[in-house]
Order: sequence, then C-alpha cells, then structure tokens
Amino acid sequence: MGKVFKYGENVDTDVIIPARHLNTSDPAELAKHCMEDIDADFVSKVKAGDLIVAGRNFGCGSSREHAPIAIKAAGVSCVIAPTFARIFYRNSFNTGLPILECEEAAVRIAAGDEVEVNFKTGEIRNITKGEAYQAEAFPEFINRIIENDGLVNYVKNNL
Repeated sequence: MGKVFKYGENVDTDVIIPARHLNTSDPAELAKHCMEDIDADFVSKVKAGDLIVAGRNFGCGSSREHAPIAIKAAGVSCVIAPTFARIFYRNSFNTGLPILECEEAAVRIAAGDEVEVNFKTGEIRNITKGEAYQAEAFPEFINRIIENDGLVNYVKNNL
C-alpha cells in the first residue's frame, strides 16, 4: 500500500531517467534522478511502497532498462497504466518492477490517493475513495520472477 504519484500519457523513458544520468547503472544513483524532468519533487517525496499511476503508453521511447530500474530503486512498488510501451513492459518484469494494466484504475485514481494492490488476484483497492478495480492477475511464473527481484536473479536462484 502506498501513495499515488499521477502522470499523463506517453511518459517516456527520457523523463523517467534523463539520458544525462546514464553514465551509471547503479540503481541507487539512478533513483536519485528518477522522474526529475517531469516532476522535480518526486525523489524528495516518494516513499517505499508508493505507486505511479499514469495514462496510456507509459515507458515509451528508448529501450533502456535504466527506466524501470530507477523507478523500482526509488521505492515505487507498482506502476499502473492502461497500456505500457512493449519494451518497457518486458524490461519491468525482467528487472522485477511490478506493473499492471488497468484503464479504470488509471482514470479513477487521483494523485495522493492511498492504493493497495494484490498481485495474485489483480485487485487494486483505492483506500481513499473506497473503490476497487480489477487488473489481470500475474501468472505464477511472473510472481516468481518479481519475488526473485528480476529475471536474472530468478535464473540464478533456480538453476
């Protein structure tokens, strides 16, 4: 459960983690600059467990893995949007960042709302508004990848 940071459509990887900060792959360093070109206060306000809710095509732009790594390292527990750019979608699971596609939640949830997500059922509960929305639950293998902090760790831990 966490507080929501809300953004619009077509949030691209260049504003998630600006290219000028790609001289490192250290998650902690990337987290210091997460969302700074779209929300200068994000890093100072985000707390572990908070969520990002956005419009369509979240994560468009370049195919860099740095974007989901920066979001996850900043403490974000989940990103909810109606749709995600395909490469960002894949990179999110590969790096262990949970994302859910749910148009109703993306429209109804407001900035600052308290939201709780159940990845096993796909239920998104807006505690602030007393509403619930339904996303597709993760398949068990995706849950295992996320629990292992990404695909590489999943493979290492299960070989």
